[in-house]
Amino acid sequence: MISLLYLSCDDGFFEQIPDDTLTIEQTFKYAITTKGYLANVYSYIPDEHHQRWPGASNAGAWTAGSSEAEYVWNFVGTQTINNGSWTSKDDMVKAYWTNYYQGINKAGVFMENVDKCAELITPTIIDGVSVLEDKRPQFKAEAKALRAIYYFYLFKIYGPVVIMEKNLGPNDTFDEMQKVRNSVDECVDYIVTELMEAAKDLPVKNHVSEVGRITKPVCHAVISQVRLFAASPLYNGNPDYAGMRNSDGKQLIPQTVDRSKWQLAAEAAKNFIDWYVPGTCDLYRSYTDDQKTAIDSYYSYRETVRGDDPLSNKELIFYRMEFDSNGMYELVPYNNGAASEYRGSGGKGATQEIVDAYFMANGLPIEDPNSGYPQAFATSASDYYDPVTGRVLAPKGVSTEWVKREPRFYADITFNGQRWLNTSNGIFVTTMNKSGNSGVDVGGNDYSPTGYIIRKAAPLGGWGVGGRALPLIRLAEIYLNYAEALNEWDFNINKTEILKYLNLVRERAGIPQYGSEAGQIPAPTNYADMQKMIRKERTVELAFENHRYFDVRRWKIAPETENGDMHGMNIKENARAFYNKVVFETRVFTAPKHYFFPIPQDEINRVKLLVQNTGWEQKQ
Repeated sequence: MISLLYLSCDDGFFEQIPDDTLTIEQTFKYAITTKGYLANVYSYIPDEHHQRWPGASNAGAWTAGSSEAEYVWNFVGTQTINNGSWTSKDDMVKAYWTNYYQGINKAGVFMENVDKCAELITPTIIDGVSVLEDKRPQFKAEAKALRAIYYFYLFKIYGPVVIMEKNLGPNDTFDEMQKVRNSVDECVDYIVTELMEAAKDLPVKNHVSEVGRITKPVCHAVISQVRLFAASPLYNGNPDYAGMRNSDGKQLIPQTVDRSKWQLAAEAAKNFIDWYVPGTCDLYRSYTDDQKTAIDSYYSYRETVRGDDPLSNKELIFYRMEFDSNGMYELVPYNNGAASEYRGSGGKGATQEIVDAYFMANGLPIEDPNSGYPQAFATSASDYYDPVTGRVLAPKGVSTEWVKREPRFYADITFNGQRWLNTSNGIFVTTMNKSGNSGVDVGGNDYSPTGYIIRKAAPLGGWGVGGRALPLIRLAEIYLNYAEALNEWDFNINKTEILKYLNLVRERAGIPQYGSEAGQIPAPTNYADMQKMIRKERTVELAFENHRYFDVRRWKIAPETENGDMHGMNIKENARAFYNKVVFETRVFTAPKHYFFPIPQDEINRVKLLVQNTGWEQKQ
């Protein structure tokens, strides 16, 4: 068992960390081994396209562990989250705790030793003059930022955690490893301070040979995320956790709401915007012509998250350069009878709940009586074309509920009768009814359990083709962070600014903006309605990007969104009966227990000072 606080060389924690001074000296003597060590610290950045195996490669349980999606396979760890059967002894529960603390410790060891590597001081030419360039401050700052980011990941998953005062080594005694959890405010202050300090020694933009490394914008984007979480109801004045205290009585989660934390969140997002937009970062937009007369919204949004060329995509702030292309297998439909490069499993189904979240093409939610959403079942009599580009978005013959939807819907969802993305061997139409080419009778163990398949970030070629980056933070999120924080801070004084950034996201999405001008739709007129619209916009814009799981928890609405019946198409039927919405699963969310992962039980048993999260206290 790899443990945070009980370590030995045999555990694997230190497999890359030398166990004596001589080996440390050798490791940090040479540039190549020093850079390799830093690369190992980077390796803990999660591969979020690997979520079929949550915990492995730090892949999250966040998409199918939320109301966005469902895997067809029972072995996937998210199934235990959804049915409420997970325990503090599960491997998935242990994995994030163990892995991120490994990354934290390795980052600290790197920071302690990188200055020993004189080979990182090299001659370089700047403005025609040969100078000595010392990469050690930058590399140390990268490690410092990564350490802070890994603490933030732990904070999101487990709540307030243990901030380690020193790096642990194989000779540390058991008594030295006994630690208590820090409070929410202590964790937030530490993470923000570390990121601010790291940013001082980092470039705004990396050289092409260092693409994917931590930069100043990455640090400040993560600070925006941290401040948003710290201000949110789960972490800010939460009486559900009044009893969660250390043995000395320290309260781990604040019991009094501090509204100023929303102001800090707004300032953090605005700082990012002021410092980096549009010079360094901007929304990714593709236009219909060289004169930029109109945005191709479907293509712009689709390509924003595909990661084909992160160097030219100014929207991408933080991303993982490589990911396991096996994660594309579940996004590509089974497509029986198609060319091999068209075929996958389609095993990651989108829920009806997320499908219904997308707006209509007129910018209104489907529940709005003026949206035009069909009230009775029918099939379309003709192709539905993108009104800007003329691209076919929904073929003739599909359900009219999937016609005249916003461009993001077509980029994110494969529905029954939709054309597949890969057209290298001609057009192929995916069908997910019982006997369809991707249906339950045909695919064996590979089919969509909901009658929809997630399409976002899906490959344009075969599912096994790699070489793309995996976006982790992009500018649209910062805009939505800012809008949310402004609204929660003070709707009345911030309304104009809120609408500005909400509308920037909607403009790129190709739907009408909020306002009173021609072509716009009425803006929310009060705090509650604005909150609803901001949350809805965030749900759609950031769908399947690992936000929903955490958003509904920090907002404390998970008992409504994650508990109870989840719906999809009737995949066990053909013809008209397929389109009847059915319950595919009844999910269990018990508050406050399921807001956080439990601390791994082995850790609780071993480290007597660790307090378990509320609801998980009993031994399991």
